[in-house]
Amino acid sequence: MRRHSCFVFLFCGIFLPGILGFPQTNTSIDCDSLLPNYETEPQTSAPPYIITASFDNFEPGNEIQVTLEALKDVGFKGFNLQAREIEGDVPVGTFKITDPNTKGLECHNTTNSAVSHVNSDVKQKVTTTWIAPRDVRDLQFIATVVQDLEKFWVGIQSKTLTSMRSESVNGTGKSKRKVCFECIC
Repeated sequence: MRRHSCFVFLFCGIFLPGILGFPQTNTSIDCDSLLPNYETEPQTSAPPYIITASFDNFEPGNEIQVTLEALKDVGFKGFNLQAREIEGDVPVGTFKITDPNTKGLECHNTTNSAVSHVNSDVKQKVTTTWIAPRDVRDLQFIATVVQDLEKFWVGIQSKTLTSMRSESVNGTGKSKRKVCFECIC
């Protein structure tokens, strides 16, 4: 009888989380590839999720509110959200955690360079704050969103945010704008 109890306990501990939904533990999304750590292939259809940012332009130190939201009533259980320069492959900037359904992740030795889920509860929307670093060019927010064990989308992108630093500031940190004075005599 004791062996039977051990077997049932072991079976439930190993298989039940996967049967009931998005696993509570050992599920992560890779910082570089943005792929979850299980074998299902990503969806190729248009994602039912959108990433929005509170501003179109930014300067170093700006705080930008970023929202990941379901477009339909499907919701999502997991996600990984990052800011990446256009054509870049590493996260830039850091996130200030403002939503109880989110937590910061460390990618490339930078604390809170990505943000992710804290549980597998179904979410319709999460909001966080991104802090722009120095010396960064135009960027997009990019995400992987996991609807369930069978469906996830990789590479969902926001609109492009323009770095004001690259347009208006030179290497000395002074404005490139020229001031013209006219003297009328």
